[in-house]
Amino acid sequence: MPHDDHDHPHALLPPDPALRVKALETILTRKGLIDPAALDEIIDTYQNRIGPQNGAKVVAKAWSDPDFKRALLDDATPVLSEMGFYGRQGEHMVVVENTPRTHNMVVCTLCSCYPWPLLGIPPGWYKSDAYRARAVREPRRVLAEFGVELPKGTAVRVWDSTAEIRYLVLPMRPEGTDGLSEADLAALVTRDSMIGTGLPKVPA
Repeated sequence: MPHDDHDHPHALLPPDPALRVKALETILTRKGLIDPAALDEIIDTYQNRIGPQNGAKVVAKAWSDPDFKRALLDDATPVLSEMGFYGRQGEHMVVVENTPRTHNMVVCTLCSCYPWPLLGIPPGWYKSDAYRARAVREPRRVLAEFGVELPKGTAVRVWDSTAEIRYLVLPMRPEGTDGLSEADLAALVTRDSMIGTGLPKVPA
């Protein structure tokens, strides 16, 4: 509600977002509401242990190992769990493969369901109302805005991620990558290519 009294804690916080976060952390720590060591552990987890690098490893292995790829496309959840990629926001995974005939794209039309163990925290645009609405209504135009121009003969299939099922796109392997190691292949895989709003990098 509108008011003229600004003598509230939120009015004392600095305007810069990073400083506001630090100030809130300090206040909560002093009040004994959070443990700084636990907070550091959470930050380390999301910065270094989960994120797009995990999904990239999966994609690179699928590009290199046909048996692994078949198992992944057949039933992804146990295959990913065996690799250590499971848990919150990654309980039920489905992997969909891009081909010359079909390009897959993932959206969550209700909120922002997303495979955290494989891709980390969802980007801001994935959670936006505009993306959630337009990805279903006009996917080709949205893809074009991301810089993805598909041949006319390639169909676009949009998958709606939910609390029950989350999707990972297996992008097509770039040409000129024969003989590359899985580590080198993983370096070509982008986060957006595993959502379907981007393509893998082309080797130099």
